[in-house]
Amino acid sequence: MILAAISVGAVAMGANTYIGNAPNFMVKAIAEAAGVRMPSFFGYMAYSGAVLLPLFAIVTLLFF
Repeated sequence: MILAAISVGAVAMGANTYIGNAPNFMVKAIAEAAGVRMPSFFGYMAYSGAVLLPLFAIVTLLFF
């Protein structure tokens, strides 16, 4: 059961690692250099709170 929880968390919640992940920093820097607006840390946290946390609850109820 613990391995299943770790696996689901790694697969379904990988989007929560946007801040602090080196490849994502590179993509963010390239996008900003191209003129694409990217969210700040707190902007992303607001996005996470509004979208990813309810999704986490749905995934938890669906799989467990």
